[in-house]
Amino acid sequence: VQLVESGGGSVQLGGSLTLSCVASGDTIGRYCMGWFRQIPDREREGVAAIDSDGVSTYADSVKGRFTISKDNAKNTVYLQMSSLKLEDTGMYYCAAVWWTTDTLRSENYKWWGQGTQVTVS
Repeated sequence: VQLVESGGGSVQLGGSLTLSCVASGDTIGRYCMGWFRQIPDREREGVAAIDSDGVSTYADSVKGRFTISKDNAKNTVYLQMSSLKLEDTGMYYCAAVWWTTDTLRSENYKWWGQGTQVTVS
């Protein structure tokens, strides 16, 4: 499966942004899909994930502010981000794996997009 993220950009503190991840080559309904973020010199951090049954998981740092969703018909996964904080700044990646017990662990994911930058200021 190939993944392409979009929707990143610069946003003011407290603002909102929605990221999209379009998949091709296979249907996302078969996969657990995750969003991860990374800043320089830091490990890639799991932000949110949604499995093939539609069950979502969130990092504590984004609970109540971020929402992950998917549209199987459009083969697209979304990450709605609100009440953005400075520490939300980073490169956001979409990733996929057939199945995993730890959906926020980046090492468990096999397919990755190129990322989209989010800057909060």
